[in-house]
Parts: sequence; structure tokens; C-alpha cells
Amino acid sequence: MTAGRPPRLYSGYVVDLDGTVYLGDEALPGAVETLARIRAAGAPVVFLTNNPLRSAASYAEMLLGLGIQAAEREIVTPLSVLTGYLGQRYPGAVALTIAEPLVDRTLTAAGIAVTTEPSEADVVVLSFDRTFDYTKLLRAFRAVRRHGAVIVATNPDPFCPTPDGGLPDCGAVLAAVEACTGTRAAAVLGKPGEEMAAEVRARLGVPASDAAMVGDRLLTDAAMSRALGMTSILVLTGATSAGDLTTAAARPDYVIDGLWDLLPAPVTEPRRHLPSPTPPSSAHRSSP
Repeated sequence: MTAGRPPRLYSGYVVDLDGTVYLGDEALPGAVETLARIRAAGAPVVFLTNNPLRSAASYAEMLLGLGIQAAEREIVTPLSVLTGYLGQRYPGAVALTIAEPLVDRTLTAAGIAVTTEPSEADVVVLSFDRTFDYTKLLRAFRAVRRHGAVIVATNPDPFCPTPDGGLPDCGAVLAAVEACTGTRAAAVLGKPGEEMAAEVRARLGVPASDAAMVGDRLLTDAAMSRALGMTSILVLTGATSAGDLTTAAARPDYVIDGLWDLLPAPVTEPRRHLPSPTPPSSAHRSSP
């Protein structure tokens, strides 16, 4: 593990969103400039998120609004792999969802039946749900305990970073359902799961050994980069602080304060000269 800028430009980048590229509705310092330099150098970018509250198209629109070039095909979300996973592993299954409406719409559009009746459910799909309450927990409990439904979660994150300190995420919902049912999830999709890793490989299109994965979480981003065989770069602008690294099981190859430190300075590019991104003021930097 090395603190400071990676010494080279990679052939491709997998970049987390929440806590890495933006926080809340604002791009983090250096994000717009750094991603533009990567594009100008000809390196492909895949954006990766464990947040299932938006579709890939909506994320692309959001990034464009922040001044960051992005296309729908370059964005992988848990919903990008959920329908494929259910269709392959549980064909014809009926899903009871503990989730926000986008999950229901996504499943329905893929031809997967959705129910609110525990006795009809073959699969309980858990997700980041800001409307989670006791009624939903009771439905999941009955579907699993009384009727033998399996549990599938969109992502393992316990919380989602926000400017005001974060929001409970799918991992919190999953913990509640597993605790009351005594049943572990059959699959937890999203980072660092195999299903999302396979989707990333297919979309990036460069050898993993010559690619870097950049994110703000040790247990998802750093762990997934290891599974993919990519260089792992941790930013300290989101869920992880420098202090967390002292006891971390998953160790990144590089630790940087933020995306402004992602690229070597200067980058040698024979065909063009690109200005280095302007570092943020000390007020924007993460505390050591």
C-alpha cells in the first residue's frame, strides 16, 4: 500500500460514483478535470455504483449535468445485474421486494413478476429503501420463514455517504431481515460480487492487469479490484478515513486524498499536452 499518486496512466479505469466522483449533488474537487484527462488520453472508463436508487440512464444524465462525459452503457448499477441474475438462477420466480419503486419497475420491465403477498413469493429482493418500515420487514419475515423464499440483496453497503453524514443502505435492511429470519442471503449483488465483476469485465474491454479501480470503500471497491485483478486505488473523500486503514483486511495498492491526485503529475502524452487538474483548497481536502 502506497500513499500518494499512482506513477502511471492505466489503459482503463473503473470508477465508483458516490463518495468518489460526487457527494450529494456536487462533483468532488478534481473529478471533472481528472476524468476529462483520462478521456483525452484515450482510456475507457466504466462507472460503477452500488446505489440502486437510479437507473443507468439517470446516472448518465446526472454526470453530464456535473460536466462529466458519460453514456448509459458505461454505467453499471446493481439493477444492471439483478434481472439477469434472477432470470438465470430463478427463472419464473415471483419476487417480493423490500425496495423503492424503481426496483419493481425494473423487474416488471424484465418480465419478472412482483408481489406484496408473502405466500406468493419465491424470492425476497432487498435493496436500499428509504421507505423501509415494520410492515415491509414483516412481509419479508413471513415470505422467508413461513413460505421458504430465498433472499437476494442488491448490495452489501451498510450506509451511503452523503454530505450530512450518510444514509442507512441495503446492508442495514439485509441485516434486519437476516436477523429476524435466521436465514442468510442466497446472493448479495453489487460490489464486490461475482455478477457485477463479470459485467465490469465485459464493458471495460481492456486487460484487468492494465486497469485501475478507484473507489472510497475497502470492503467493496478495494475487495472487488482484487477479485478482478486490477490495481486498487482508494480515495479518502467518501466512506473511508485514513484511520480505517490501520485495521483493514482489504488493502488498496494506492491511497490518495481525492481524484485530483489520481493521475501522475505530469502525465507524458506524446500527442498532446493536457494541463494538470487544479488541486482543491485545503478546506476541501480530507482530514488525514
